[in-house]
Amino acid sequence: MAGLFKVDVAAGMAWVEIPERDLRVLCGCPADAVKHMMLRGLIRPTRRDGIPCETGPSAILLSDVMIQNGAFCNLAEFPVLQMFYRQGMLLPGHPNNTGRRPLLIGRNEQLQAQFQYIYRGNYGLISTEELMEAGLDEATARDMMRLKLRFAFGRIQHPRELLDTRPLADEPIEIAEGVTLRRTALNVFEFSHGDERVSVDLNLPPFEIHECPYTLGFHQIPREYFAVIHSGDGDGWDIRRPSMGAILVFQGRIYLIDAGPNLIYSLNALGIGINEIEGIFHTHSHDDHFAGLTTLIRADRRIKYHATPMVRAAVTKKLAALLSIEEEDFSDYFDVCDLTLGEWNDVGGLEVRPIFSPHPVETTPFYFRVMAEGGYRTYAHMADISGLDVLQGMITEDPAKPGLSLAWMERIVTDYFEPADVKKVDIGGGLIHGMAGDFAEDQSRKIILSHTALKLTDEQKRIGSGASFGTVDVLVRSYRDFARRSAYEHLASYFPEIGDAHLQVLLNCPLESFNPETILIREGAIGDAIYLVLTGQVEMLSSDSQVRSLLSAGALLGELAGLHGLPSMETYRATSYVQALRLSADFYLEFVKRHDLFADISRLMEIREFLSRTWLFGEVVSTGTLNRIANHMRPLAVHAGEALSVGESNVALIRLGDAIRLLGEQELERLGPGDFFGEETAMFQTPRLSRIISSETMELYVVPAQTLADIPGVRWKLFETFHRRTRACAEAQVVSSTDLVWRDEYSVNIQRIDNHHRRLFEMSNRLIEAVRLSKGKAEIGEALDFLMGYAMYHFSEEEALLERYGYPEGAGHASRHRRLMAQARELEEHLASAAISADEVLTFLQDWIVNHILMEDRRYAPFINSKGVY
Repeated sequence: MAGLFKVDVAAGMAWVEIPERDLRVLCGCPADAVKHMMLRGLIRPTRRDGIPCETGPSAILLSDVMIQNGAFCNLAEFPVLQMFYRQGMLLPGHPNNTGRRPLLIGRNEQLQAQFQYIYRGNYGLISTEELMEAGLDEATARDMMRLKLRFAFGRIQHPRELLDTRPLADEPIEIAEGVTLRRTALNVFEFSHGDERVSVDLNLPPFEIHECPYTLGFHQIPREYFAVIHSGDGDGWDIRRPSMGAILVFQGRIYLIDAGPNLIYSLNALGIGINEIEGIFHTHSHDDHFAGLTTLIRADRRIKYHATPMVRAAVTKKLAALLSIEEEDFSDYFDVCDLTLGEWNDVGGLEVRPIFSPHPVETTPFYFRVMAEGGYRTYAHMADISGLDVLQGMITEDPAKPGLSLAWMERIVTDYFEPADVKKVDIGGGLIHGMAGDFAEDQSRKIILSHTALKLTDEQKRIGSGASFGTVDVLVRSYRDFARRSAYEHLASYFPEIGDAHLQVLLNCPLESFNPETILIREGAIGDAIYLVLTGQVEMLSSDSQVRSLLSAGALLGELAGLHGLPSMETYRATSYVQALRLSADFYLEFVKRHDLFADISRLMEIREFLSRTWLFGEVVSTGTLNRIANHMRPLAVHAGEALSVGESNVALIRLGDAIRLLGEQELERLGPGDFFGEETAMFQTPRLSRIISSETMELYVVPAQTLADIPGVRWKLFETFHRRTRACAEAQVVSSTDLVWRDEYSVNIQRIDNHHRRLFEMSNRLIEAVRLSKGKAEIGEALDFLMGYAMYHFSEEEALLERYGYPEGAGHASRHRRLMAQARELEEHLASAAISADEVLTFLQDWIVNHILMEDRRYAPFINSKGVY
């Protein structure tokens, strides 16, 4: 038997095993990693001392990067749960519970992010104070904590108590006796055991996404007045089906209920483009209902996020932990629409009532209703409910004991069994899922059994139906043409100066449907038609470019070739069922000439053609949005050897020429046409760590950050690039000894505060560099203002945290913050009135920041940690 072997499980994921050391390492853990391991036979049923359990990994190697090509890379929640419960490593009395704990390996910042993400995934909001911040009154918050503690067996435990870790820096480390691991490049690792070595590369190729473990086929979904599309009925362990979810169609518009793993595959199979999605209703934050959120961020507008404040709070805390962002940043990617628990909320004519369901994390199933002839039509989505026997066993009237009251139990049962026309029910069983038998007497017209990896028993079949992927329940049939309404909205956005009566000329053109994998326009062919995509997804391919774009509703295909009678420069191919408005080229040309639009459209088309071939703007950005970007851009010429600077609030896109990104004198990256820079200061208010020098004469497009800020798909790509480039700077290891250097010892063990402190270090180094390079007073003053402004924000956030949890020394800590700001103003006066060396500034900031963190901030850390905040 080989002492060391590797299995390539899927793109961005591998398995390394050393049987002699009983070590099995899952390398990379994107969404549904457990299902991929099951499919490859790496997780399989077995028995230990006669007790059934599963095989599986004993360790997880985390990706160096949090996101790749728009998706999470480190979702360890389900792999860890598999080790705890299905392997038995945490179960009392189980033969696999030997005291050995699952091992997490990775960069320290990734380990800390995983701790916080798993912590929030297990418990959601972890204190009465957090529940009250989410809008609950104190009595309800205390009742909620009693219930939460019952699910947690009386005590909320941080993952640090349950997991072992091995921080991986740049030197080899030993992860088991005789087994070493080292990083050879970003996301590339080498395992060694004796004379054997294997290499693991967790980087995804450009434009490739993590694979889906199951096959879905293609479905053509009608846009009805009110209908339910069943997009999943499995659970987080089901290798054949997506996790429980549904899609509502209301007045032709698309609303998701939850966002499980592999959402992009599910939407494509159903012929739904990202830009068609109006909103999402979110029940809770477990990964099998949460992992697809990043897919929704790829739209060209903020999709509406509908949830109760307590669910939203739990989701944002988990997402912020995964991405190391502020919780407030959630609203940069979603249009937050809070729902009132227990009441009917009007969402554009669709009425929705969230109800409370006992669960380890904040959870609200939904009832939806629409007025129709003969009364309301209703759909109930009962995700992650609990069985009645489980709830019955939790009843206690003692307020000091974990559990729930009889009165609360009765209200929950009343909500569970409110009749509906269609009710989809979680029957996963166990401690935290429902039971089919509980609904044997439910008076709903149709019950659908869901959230299970098992086949339905005969008894269950007598209670409810199944609903395979892509099946539809139509509750109110449509007698309207919603496709033409969609076409009108897109055309009105594209031609804002054209009146409705004239737009009707274009709307009278035919609608055309295309089967999956059909070519709409072929590269090199002179097109006789222009297509406005209304539903589904289309990929754009070009033989002279490696960029591959995925387009959806609102994209106008073939306009340049059609207007000018030229061969198409791209191939447009349907990836799903697609419906489009077909505009004949000659007719469209006459329309454009009639309204004197040719010159303006030609100018915008030239820019759009370039934008659509870039990675940043090429995917899921509608033609109207591209026009808006084009109208706000300005050209900029740059000479060879020039340092590229486009201001603090702009992102620059390279049209022609090449440049080099440098850290000191070390080359980090070569930039060419289609690449961009400036995102760190413009979008994320972080001082630049590197500089960019043109290699030749260049042409740039400069885009105001504000133009891009409300396009989530673009903002997400800027964020992904920002993280990658920041990590590359850290890898370079050329930070001057005259800079402030962050060390792990400075951590206060609270992720959000540590992120703030790191940002203060970055801003301090910007000021030190400005003084060292003898920059002008204006630039030095700007760097100091940047630092002081962020320090004030950080101090106010820190003080609010201490007040929220009743830190007894909070007043004294706030006074020390005021003293620090007074010292900063003294430094400001020195810099303005006299020459001061970089070493003097460094000495000041060393005392101002580092000593305060070590001597003051670390004092409150144990107290705040004791409140469950990390």
